[in-house]
Amino acid sequence: MYVEVVRNRNSRPAILLREGWREGKKVCKRTVANLTGWAAQKVEALRRVLKDEPLLGPHDAFAIERSWPHGHVGAVLETIRQIGLEKLIGAKRSRERDLVVAMILERLITPCSKLATTRLWHSTTLAQLLEVEDADEDERYAAMDWLLAHQGRIEKSLGARGIKCSTT
Repeated sequence: MYVEVVRNRNSRPAILLREGWREGKKVCKRTVANLTGWAAQKVEALRRVLKDEPLLGPHDAFAIERSWPHGHVGAVLETIRQIGLEKLIGAKRSRERDLVVAMILERLITPCSKLATTRLWHSTTLAQLLEVEDADEDERYAAMDWLLAHQGRIEKSLGARGIKCSTT
């Protein structure tokens, strides 16, 4: 079966559901139904079903509402994890450690001021990955104070690795 559009001279085209077969070398066809009164989408859906095509393509089924840049964030975060910087900042995962890592990561990706850094991390997947999207300025400053309190320990750990630290 197939859908065929038959052109007419003085009227609109007829849309017919037809079946075809062969009798020897002759091709025969018979009209099963007249679909002229059907809506165009309905005729198109029937045509697709008869051809074993999907009724909805991925572009019809889904609409992209927002796309967050992720590749560069994922690459830098994975590098931070591979070199052990997260564990160096804090052995256990904590809100302060996640905020510090997020601020470091954003400064690596987009070098800018501290205030701009915290405003920019909502333009990528960074805030969601580290679960800090709801952090306010006070919490960020508290995380920097937390980092300052742990500076000596972090510098000793870096020194043990042979990395020189400069506090200037």
